[in-house]
Amino acid sequence: MTEVPIQWIANTHALENPKSRLAAELFPQGLPQKVRRLHSSIPGYRMSPLKSLPNLARRIGVGGIWVKDESARLSLNSFKVLGGAYAIYRKLLERGGYEPDELTLKDLLQLDGEHREKLGHPVFATATDGNHGTGVAWAANKMGFPAIIYVHSLTTKDRIRGIERQGGHVVVVDGNYDDAVRQATKDAEKNGWEIISDTSWEGYEEVPRWIMQGYATMFVEAQEQFSGQGLSRPTHLLVQAGVGSLAAAAIGFYSVLFEDNVPLSMVVEPTKAACLFESMRIGDGKPHSVTGELDTIMAGLACGDPNPLAWETLYNCADFFAKCPDYVAAKGMRVYSTPLPGDPFIVSGESGAVTLGALMYTMEYDGAGDLREAMGLNEESQVLLINSEGNTSPEEFRSVVWEGSIPVPEEFKIRSRVEE
Repeated sequence: MTEVPIQWIANTHALENPKSRLAAELFPQGLPQKVRRLHSSIPGYRMSPLKSLPNLARRIGVGGIWVKDESARLSLNSFKVLGGAYAIYRKLLERGGYEPDELTLKDLLQLDGEHREKLGHPVFATATDGNHGTGVAWAANKMGFPAIIYVHSLTTKDRIRGIERQGGHVVVVDGNYDDAVRQATKDAEKNGWEIISDTSWEGYEEVPRWIMQGYATMFVEAQEQFSGQGLSRPTHLLVQAGVGSLAAAAIGFYSVLFEDNVPLSMVVEPTKAACLFESMRIGDGKPHSVTGELDTIMAGLACGDPNPLAWETLYNCADFFAKCPDYVAAKGMRVYSTPLPGDPFIVSGESGAVTLGALMYTMEYDGAGDLREAMGLNEESQVLLINSEGNTSPEEFRSVVWEGSIPVPEEFKIRSRVEE
């Protein structure tokens, strides 16, 4: 039986508790702006574009579709470097006994002998499906330190080569992403390495918190860009999730910034790796893992163990949780790459495109009428999406976009209700 395009759950707990204590702790007043200033000191930094798709918005029946396009961030094709670089920055300050404002990221990229002696000889390690490891390798390499990056056995050769191009030493682990996390952590503890993980566990929360804080740069930029368009904020936010760090950062940021008028949010996961959706479905307020091969084209979202730190924010702040099969992400990739006349072209990888596919099915699929109504999506809605990655795996990208692999099943093909 063919999977339906979208399954969803409303988070009634969030509707009763609109602001998370952890969100306020994650983004205290002034911190997001400070993080953005630090990132802006990196040579080559520039704001990623906020792209408008007005014609697609009209076609599906919303007021605006706004895409924060991270496909070319620091030439690494992903937003992940924002979190990895900021976490390494904070870890090095801690190692050297520096105050938070004593050194900038730019200073750490140009280390002299005195500072380098104080910092010692750290080795950074992490597990990844590709993008996070690439960002950690890039940041460590730029600062003159080694990075050991653990990947699972299904990681594509393109993603492995991308990590190696940034100076990372790659270790391949049998199993899935969660197995790679466990092996990286075990080896780091054994060898005295600094683990830079974007998921948390008992006794390990500081670094994942720094990573989520590093992502704030995207949303500070987006708010400046919205202001330039005469808008104060998006009305709706759809964010993809693996362990949940990006989703918690996005939803947490907007929950704190617009405490009395928070944009309505939906977390979107792959059907075969929907650990946050399942945690919400179980309904006891705790994070729960899903098991299996986590076999999805959305490699960056193929995570079975939620980030407990992120879960707390999402449980208190995210309004809806959804899961979608691979063909929804593939459709999003093709729509981004073949835009309607007048809309911009966007290069989006599998994990970056699933929220566009989810939005289109929410608006156009007859079976999503209840979700559409519950979210209040209509001609006045201004929807923010995050294109979290560009073409990070060219072979798979071409297979989907050029060759048409993972097509939409016949029964779920949509004909527009709007005349061309």
